[in-house]
Amino acid sequence: MIPYGRQDIDDADVDAVVKTLTSDWLTQGPRVPAFESALASYCDAKFGIAVNSATSALHIACLALGVGAGDRVWTSPNSFVASANCALYCSASVDFVDIDINTGNMCIDALTDKLVEAERKNCLPKVIIPVHFAGQSCDMAQIAKLAEQYQFKVIEDASHAVGSKYAGSTVGNCKYSDICVFSFHPVKIITTMEGGMAMTNQQALADKMRLLRSHGVSNDRCVMRNKAHGPWYYEQVGLGFNYRMNDIEAALGISQLTKLDDFIAKRNSVAARYNEWFAENKAITPLVVDEAAYSSFHLYVVRIPELTQQQQSKLVETLREKGIFAHLHYIPIHTQPYYTDLGFKASDFPNAERYYSQAITLPIFPKLTTSQIDFIADTLISSVNSLKR
Repeated sequence: MIPYGRQDIDDADVDAVVKTLTSDWLTQGPRVPAFESALASYCDAKFGIAVNSATSALHIACLALGVGAGDRVWTSPNSFVASANCALYCSASVDFVDIDINTGNMCIDALTDKLVEAERKNCLPKVIIPVHFAGQSCDMAQIAKLAEQYQFKVIEDASHAVGSKYAGSTVGNCKYSDICVFSFHPVKIITTMEGGMAMTNQQALADKMRLLRSHGVSNDRCVMRNKAHGPWYYEQVGLGFNYRMNDIEAALGISQLTKLDDFIAKRNSVAARYNEWFAENKAITPLVVDEAAYSSFHLYVVRIPELTQQQQSKLVETLREKGIFAHLHYIPIHTQPYYTDLGFKASDFPNAERYYSQAITLPIFPKLTTSQIDFIADTLISSVNSLKR
């Protein structure tokens, strides 16, 4: 079975992990700050805060920005549930902004209209979390302009987009946001097994997130309220969590980071070959990559507009029967039972729902061969054609 995503681990990665396993530090050692520094430098950001998952990074990012009860957070319905859940963890309320069906990203026109209406009703969001779907950045310059106008904070959910570029700059530099979050799950661009990182240029936010990831405990004399009893002394100065990344994961991340540009170049090559296959096919439409963006292509998604739900399901089943693990990203968050219990309903965000009814995710990863790409594309085309007979 050809998976839709797969980690790429080589001997250098294994050696880095083994070296750390046999060192004096398995956790809370030197590899974590080294990884933070390396990725911050790569992104041209001032600070990186490594954690055990992107979900944890989203959670502490919200808390660092003061999200709490009575606040509103908006995000995209076309994402994994963590993009919305992070606000609920903080006792805030969640709402969504519909997507541009051609990119899968948050629609700027929909966001603008929603902000105008929210200002009229005096219910503007405190934070907006645009999601860089499939590896392509949202239109962050426009979002930043709206953030300045309507006075909300911005967290980029770049879980799909480490190594991507927007307007010539690396995603994660926080030029247009307060915090940017990455994921290092094995199907992502680089992996630390599990793990994530929050990037920021603001010292206060970095300090707050470091405190939150480690129980709210600190031995920093500038933070502690009382005189230290001795060199062992620490204080819990806030309520935090055990969200730390360990040194073994960070060692793998440092090694993987050296190959990031190569991984993304290979993913773009895979996407380009798929695009060649589908260029003249009117039934199959790849997601559009904006000229201002350089996508990491965490996912390769096509839309097939004429599908019924039964045909969509049959198409995925057929591809899997032929050894191709086709998938679907994502079920719109607002249609999940937990969120319908909160009051959301089908038809609230029609573009996200229409996208979901048309989308198929095809395999993409650096070691996907030309013959595999051709097999997948040819099989998809023949399977779509057979549905129409």
